[in-house]
Amino acid sequence: MDAQSRGRAEEVDPADQWVLNPQTGNYELRLNPSGPQSSPSAGTPPRRTTAPGRGGPSRRDVPGQRDNRRTGSAQDGSPAAPGRRKRKPKASRKKKALVWTGGVLGFVLVAGSTGAYLLYQHFNNNLNTVDVGDAGSKHATSDGPVNILIIGTDKRTGKGNEGYGDKGSEGHADTNILFHVSKDRTNATALSIPRDLVTNIPECPTKQKDGTTKTVRSEANVRFNTSLGQDGRDPGCTMRTVKALTGLSVDHFMMADFNAVKELSTAVGGVKVCLAKPVNDPKSHLKLPAGVSKIKGEQALAFVRTRHSFGNESDLDRIKQQQQFLSSMMRQMKSDATLSSPTKMYGLANAATKALTVDSGIGSIKKLTSLAQDLSKVDLKNVTFTTVPVIDNPADGPVHKTVVVDPVKAPQVFSMMRSDVSFTEVKKKENEAKDAQAALLKGTRAQASAVRVQVLNGGALAGSASQTLLWLQNSKGVLKSDNGGNAPAKLKATTLAYAPNQADQARKLADLMGLPASALKPGTQDAVGKAPMVLTLGEDFKGAGVPIAAPAKAPEGIQKVEADKSVCAK
Repeated sequence: MDAQSRGRAEEVDPADQWVLNPQTGNYELRLNPSGPQSSPSAGTPPRRTTAPGRGGPSRRDVPGQRDNRRTGSAQDGSPAAPGRRKRKPKASRKKKALVWTGGVLGFVLVAGSTGAYLLYQHFNNNLNTVDVGDAGSKHATSDGPVNILIIGTDKRTGKGNEGYGDKGSEGHADTNILFHVSKDRTNATALSIPRDLVTNIPECPTKQKDGTTKTVRSEANVRFNTSLGQDGRDPGCTMRTVKALTGLSVDHFMMADFNAVKELSTAVGGVKVCLAKPVNDPKSHLKLPAGVSKIKGEQALAFVRTRHSFGNESDLDRIKQQQQFLSSMMRQMKSDATLSSPTKMYGLANAATKALTVDSGIGSIKKLTSLAQDLSKVDLKNVTFTTVPVIDNPADGPVHKTVVVDPVKAPQVFSMMRSDVSFTEVKKKENEAKDAQAALLKGTRAQASAVRVQVLNGGALAGSASQTLLWLQNSKGVLKSDNGGNAPAKLKATTLAYAPNQADQARKLADLMGLPASALKPGTQDAVGKAPMVLTLGEDFKGAGVPIAAPAKAPEGIQKVEADKSVCAK
């Protein structure tokens, strides 16, 4: 009997023999053979089937394989009727939802839900891992926010990909998405970083095959995509570049090549995309009518790679269609058609783990599943896709080839992400209502000339205290201020310590500097004489005049779309 007809005597998909055990929330192999089973010979131990994740893989660990023995009995204890399948126990929709390990270029781990999927060595063997040292976290999950960098590389790997990317290249950071999940898991932001963004790449220690460490030199004013593969840079270098750019520490990375799009789109049964006009692009070989189409394989890859079909044919417009594709794939994975099909889930998990390279902090199926379960609490309607706000690079002249960060809007976006402010505004932070310290900002303000403050550097860039002092004195009229040098210890966040009788001064300084209520630290005893307040600049301080408090909403005019919304490429 061939592989396609095996187990079809009763029109039963072999993968459907994986049945949810409502007691454990796990899928287990339930055998339903077509013929009566003979009893084991005396003295012969019964044959056992190893459950997924409970020991080494065996032939029956894999969905789609069938045993021709009869098992099971009726509820009254009598033997099961020949040819009848044992009725599956009903399970709730939540228990049917599976956490798949890896996927949709990594960050659609949120498409998972409660329960657990097939944890066994087969998937572990699929994964490739890279040790990025202290660039990432050693722990799969966290009690705080989680930042995962998704990297799509243009390296020519995999059958049929010889014509893509640059010949002989080690691969660039071609597609980059920083997936930020809030501490309370109510919302997430998927921030696309343009490959042609000109930025600085910091010095980067990389692990070599012989176990030694090689430090790759830093570079200034280069394309973001050179942070990977060039001069021996590994994904840890891209993670460090993202941190330098956004101020967000990256916990993990997931990297995929061209095969990821082809195989995952096929495994999920195709991805729906919408086009405002018909497309026939000879360069990417994308040919689709206007309206909604379902694409997979080579056609899906052509959709996310085409630059000449939409918008102004730039990489920025290509980012929009990639976001559309990924949003649609996330919705497809959330659908009952996927979650209720063990066959699709197995194929999806298999394709995802084959396509992914991850850091050692999540370099096993157990760790990936733990991360998926943690992030699966985020509802798709609260996942926002956006792009780093950029402007044309003035250094390019009349021919625009690269971009640089928008000096006004980009810092606001980064600040919102660092402060867990939702771009969907589904859950407003409402700090003034929730934080008792917000009351400190309500009340009278002193004149700037009456504010006395000593400025210390407690973790900000070197020279920040003196620069802030000059800014306060020359631009804001805070003349009664002095430089206190370095603080006794480094602080993550900037603080302003003051006495009760200096509250009006503290409110004024908070207004001038854009300090959040949480930065104000009142004392218990009044200040005597000319004692100043103490302003300690922490690691969150970005420069004199740059507000530390995050905006309450996204700046006007930035590109963003929610993951549960279907949009048409134009």
